Amino acid sequence: MIHLIYLAAGASRRFGADKLLADYHGKPLFRHGLETLAAACAGRQDADLTVVTNTPAIAEAARTLGGRAVASPRSVLGQSCSIRAGLDAVEPLGAGDFLLFAVADQPRLRRDTVTRFLALAVPGTWAATAACGDRVGNPGLFCAELVPALRALQGDKGGRAVLNRWPQRLLRVECLPEELQDIDTPADL
Repeated sequence: MIHLIYLAAGASRRFGADKLLADYHGKPLFRHGLETLAAACAGRQDADLTVVTNTPAIAEAARTLGGRAVASPRSVLGQSCSIRAGLDAVEPLGAGDFLLFAVADQPRLRRDTVTRFLALAVPGTWAATAACGDRVGNPGLFCAELVPALRALQGDKGGRAVLNRWPQRLLRVECLPEELQDIDTPADL
């Protein structure tokens, strides 16, 4: 099973308001990535979608698109708390299971990029990251063996801290540069 976990519980400190509800090209920012992940899961028996959020509108959208929503009441303490909330929702994991973490403030993630990540969820794969040239970023794919390392994350540390520990086992999923761009301030919209 491949568990797609969409992290949408951030504090939006630099934005000044809940950036995930801000309009981005005619719809809320969060909706772009959510629809991309839901489309990539559609019709697959080997994939599911979990959205980690504390925002009712995002939770409702997740359910409408066939996913489930879980809260992360401690998300103000950092991304690691949202990662653990996502893990709690999908465990127990089988030995051959995978986790694909994506973040809600990267609205330009493309379905074909997600599909290439899903294709890597096979025996022998350890982890994968989105990459464009020298830049790496989200999403990140993790085999079930990496769950203890993900659970050990603290504060605002994300999956990158885990991936950096095993660079020799890390696969790259090449993507377009705009797919790696975060929306952090109103000027980024």
